[in-house]
Amino acid sequence: MINLFISLYIKLFFLLTPFFVLSVFLSMTEDLDKPKQRKVAVRTTIAVLITALVLYFAGNPIFETLGITLDGFRVGAGSLLFLSAVSLVSGKRTKPAQDDEGDIAVVPLAIPVTVGPATIGTILVLGAGLTSTTQKLVGAASLTVACLSVGLMLFSATALKRIISPMGLSVLTRITGLILSAMAAQIIFTGIKNFLA
Repeated sequence: MINLFISLYIKLFFLLTPFFVLSVFLSMTEDLDKPKQRKVAVRTTIAVLITALVLYFAGNPIFETLGITLDGFRVGAGSLLFLSAVSLVSGKRTKPAQDDEGDIAVVPLAIPVTVGPATIGTILVLGAGLTSTTQKLVGAASLTVACLSVGLMLFSATALKRIISPMGLSVLTRITGLILSAMAAQIIFTGIKNFLA
């Protein structure tokens, strides 16, 4: 179970595109002082964690209600994740427009920057793919730790910016894209293989 936890944690951590999220967070909170910036980081983390856990446990009921097979959804979610990965690698993924009247911690930082369409689909697939109660709990724990890890990065955003530098963030974002493209290919291949079988 420890191996499952570590494997899922690594996948979910990169799925949340932490370095892209960090760069968007820094650009959207550059006018805030450190205490206010950290409050936004905490609110963003809570919003991401709640959204991700709801999606994680909602996979099977959604598929059953809509009559969609898990393997069919794997192909769709994998395709979306691949497109997201390509945008990260090419550097063409842009930050969404900010709503002056809303809370930036929820929209757009939590949704759709951290938990976008590709992330939503992949979390649904991962949650539905774990069948036993023990696996479900291990998956939920790894998802929680992954969300908190991203939250810790946002909480320490100013310090990380000095350590990594904008160029470093750009490089790490592209590496994340490469990892996500491999994950997307694996999800798609699994869906096709199971469908054909």
